[in-house]
Amino acid sequence: MVLAVGGFGISGIPSDLIDAVRDSGVQNLTVVSNNLGIDGKGLGVLLEAGQVRKVIASYVGENKLFAEQFLAGALEVEFSPQGTLAERLRAGGAGIPAFYTKTGVGTLIAEGKPLAEFDGVTYLQERGIVADVALVKAYMADTRGNLVYRYTARNFNPVVATAGLVTIAEAEHIVQPGDIEPDHVVTPGVYVQRLVQSSNRVKDIEQRTVRTRPAAAMTAAA
Repeated sequence: MVLAVGGFGISGIPSDLIDAVRDSGVQNLTVVSNNLGIDGKGLGVLLEAGQVRKVIASYVGENKLFAEQFLAGALEVEFSPQGTLAERLRAGGAGIPAFYTKTGVGTLIAEGKPLAEFDGVTYLQERGIVADVALVKAYMADTRGNLVYRYTARNFNPVVATAGLVTIAEAEHIVQPGDIEPDHVVTPGVYVQRLVQSSNRVKDIEQRTVRTRPAAAMTAAA
């Protein structure tokens, strides 16, 4: 099964739905996501459970277990440039089977892929991605599945939502139809087949960076 998951690192990820996949015990997953979270968090829990056979991602540098499984040959990996990955998901959701891009031409990314010349420039062909199941995280949804994202959660979630044959969304706030301004809807409900309420859980921070507050600011705050 191909499973596409929204979010970036552990920001804007459908944590409850990922946990549900882990608890289901499903095996041999192909996971499509910008990255695989971190050890013990996000999609990292599926790696720990040995449920992932193949990964299509653009960045995996924060997960040590991923590196161990990849180097041991236990995990098949297809790297895709970040913008290309986003467009592959968008294309899949739009019914576009393939497109051409300059990104990756002349690199390992281009190996085995068709090339074509347009206006004297070489492009490589990338295939759109259609997932069997897509999991996304929304800030707000109505009961018809219209979704609104908050801040950086509006990264890969919108394109992942359109790319699934079945899309399941978890939302922090679920309201009635008409409670969301039409202009605020990012993912129309036509793309969403299932909707669940997010649990009230702590939102993890991938890398906490702090600095010492200047003395003047500390005095003013006092």
